[in-house]
Amino acid sequence: MTTTGSITKRAYGTTSDGKAVDEYTLTNAKGMVVKILTLGGIITSVQVPDRSGKLDDVVLGCKNVADYETKSAYFGALIGRYGNRIGQAGFTLDGQPYTMAVNDGPNSLHGGLKGFDKQVWAAKEVDGDNGESLELSYLSPDGEEGYPGNLSVTVVYNLTDDNAIQISYSATTDKATVVNLTNHSYFNLTGSGSGTIYHHIVQINSDRYTPVNDKLIPTGELAPVAGTPFDFRSPKVINGGLRSSHPQMVAGRGYDHNYVLNRQSASGLEMAARVYDPTSGRTMEVWTTEPAMQFYTGNFLDGTVVGSQGVLIRQGDGFCMETQHYPDSPNQSDFPTTTLNPDETYQTTTVYKFGTD
Repeated sequence: MTTTGSITKRAYGTTSDGKAVDEYTLTNAKGMVVKILTLGGIITSVQVPDRSGKLDDVVLGCKNVADYETKSAYFGALIGRYGNRIGQAGFTLDGQPYTMAVNDGPNSLHGGLKGFDKQVWAAKEVDGDNGESLELSYLSPDGEEGYPGNLSVTVVYNLTDDNAIQISYSATTDKATVVNLTNHSYFNLTGSGSGTIYHHIVQINSDRYTPVNDKLIPTGELAPVAGTPFDFRSPKVINGGLRSSHPQMVAGRGYDHNYVLNRQSASGLEMAARVYDPTSGRTMEVWTTEPAMQFYTGNFLDGTVVGSQGVLIRQGDGFCMETQHYPDSPNQSDFPTTTLNPDETYQTTTVYKFGTD
């Protein structure tokens, strides 16, 4: 993957506590455009061509800083320290109990009350292997949102000339902690503000998923997708299983589940999913080094936020494919560990690659 595009910067607004927020615009040689805020590393816009070459914005977003601070359903944001849910808002690490903020029923969700999505990150333009990139960094202090250790985080966004957004995450700590970083973009390949994503056709490279209890915490089982609405091993329209009476679909109010990816290697980039929109002809492939991916169909979008296109964002207007470790891993010893020790470096990469059919 190579990049010969450009990066520009503009002032975007100010947070409620007076911090300046900038927006960076990445443009590649083919004219694809990605816009990113220093607030939360939020991807505010992804403009890609349809089968006729027409550019549309394919991610959901808000109209200003205030809405991102107070109304956002994590639109486009970097999530940390722990993406997804931690049951009962706590865990024990090395014999020491830690308590997080409760912000999702009895659980802690997406890093707590002021997670990485609400922080203003330091930004700089860097030259990398794939060309000019945007590097964001943030130091999460020991005890922030209840998590142990001073965690130094770097996220690099790169827009390549083959219309792929590469997101590279790294982190180090001075004390044992847990880390599970992801991006929470909501995609609609027909275009933001165009209606629901229920007609999109999805394929997920997964034989198993992690069922949840009535609080949306994994039960510990790795259940087969075969014979259930969760089977996307072959391409399937989202709407085909969305209104199923399957207990897991009822619990999540739709798709809001962690898929265990079929991986051939421990750390290489492998395809997790592919989405096709018959209306526009756009496709999106998800490639990742992560062991799992949350597929979410925007079930809790409630029509109270005016989106970047000037229309209300409603249930099902976007889908998320959040590459990750399993939810609640700090409390489930049979799941892959999310513990990061001082002598280790956390490193993951995810790529969202766009095309047309």
